[in-house]
Amino acid sequence: MKRYFLYKSAIVASLSGFLFGFDTVVISGAEQSIQQVWNLSNTMHGLAISIALWGTVLGALIGKLPTENLGRKKTLMLVGLLYTTSAIGSAFAPEVFSFILFRFIGGLGIGISTIVAPIYISEIAPSEKRGRLTGLFQFNIVFGILVAYISNALLSSSIDDSWRWMLGIETLPAIVFLLLCFSLAESPRWLIVKSDDTANAQKIFLLINPHMEKLALRQLMDDIIHSASKKKVETPFFSKALSKPILLGFFIAFFNQLSGINAILYFAPRIFAMSGLEEQSALLQSVGIGLTNIIFTFIGLKFIDKLGRKKLLYIGCAGYILSLGSCSWAFYSGQEAIVPYCIFSFIASHAIGQGAVIWVFISEIFPNKHRDSGQTLGSFTHWFFAASLTLLFPMMVEHFSPSLIFGFFCTMMVIQAFWINFYVPETKGKALEEIEV
Repeated sequence: MKRYFLYKSAIVASLSGFLFGFDTVVISGAEQSIQQVWNLSNTMHGLAISIALWGTVLGALIGKLPTENLGRKKTLMLVGLLYTTSAIGSAFAPEVFSFILFRFIGGLGIGISTIVAPIYISEIAPSEKRGRLTGLFQFNIVFGILVAYISNALLSSSIDDSWRWMLGIETLPAIVFLLLCFSLAESPRWLIVKSDDTANAQKIFLLINPHMEKLALRQLMDDIIHSASKKKVETPFFSKALSKPILLGFFIAFFNQLSGINAILYFAPRIFAMSGLEEQSALLQSVGIGLTNIIFTFIGLKFIDKLGRKKLLYIGCAGYILSLGSCSWAFYSGQEAIVPYCIFSFIASHAIGQGAVIWVFISEIFPNKHRDSGQTLGSFTHWFFAASLTLLFPMMVEHFSPSLIFGFFCTMMVIQAFWINFYVPETKGKALEEIEV
């Protein structure tokens, strides 16, 4: 293969997304057992289930430090170590407080991975393949979600303390990912911008694209050096010059979570149970969510470099509004039987739109010198609202009708449609150094 090294590197880095997806959703099959085993109040239960997301918030906030200072490769290895520690510790936790600690450690891994993996892949990928290759991170997220749902369904009634096995089985892919990271090369853009190591950067660019002409390679490296020099190191990130990409990074993450996606993924069996399904049927319906997610993510990634980022956001937003509005109506009118279909439609809309685009878009819109900070902002925003909604969702269900909750999510997606139309630029087909928003 002409670009074996490129594809191998992108796939290995994107496997951190598999662990992200698995770790995020595996708790959905265990959350009700955990509440019963330790007799948790709704408040403590919400904290225990959402704590990984609060770890993710901190991981997103501090993830810039290792990504920028240690490099992309070593940071990906750190992510693998955090996932491994979390999986083992969560499975063997003797009480809720140690469980909270180890789930928090896993959250740190998720938060850091949402910074380093999209950055790494976007920095090694050529512009014409960047959308699909960076999107592999999202594809692996939904693949991890699917595997977690299947694993939960298989383990739910086949073994004692099944919730511990649900959480502990993540140890295997975490160790495999950690070992594979040793085969990665450092990002050539990081080597140029952070280490001034143009010699090794040139070698890695030739490994990525062995048929690149010398003149084109020299021009690319000159563009990277020039792009880095345009933004002085002492220039603050929160400045007028960067106000547009900052707002774009914030709002794409904000609207991603105000769709309700993480609350629905975390509490899918409970939502299906609210619509009248038995527990085992609810778990099997959750597997359907995973299948829908992966199929439509694949479709989104197939078209992200053809249709572009903005059109996919339009398509996904229209599906959000229709599916969430229908779900709200179904609960309001007593037609709960259609809720699973509404949820499947919602997942499909997310996968083909926001899900396929978010990590690609955030990794593209900031200049080389500030890409770490920009990815940190977008990831922190994403996980702050994800953690907040997951913490509050059990209490929301207790105090508000499902029709009102889904109606709120639908209203937020109507607002998102206006934001996409008036503010979101198209970034497909441009080199990272060309994109100035």
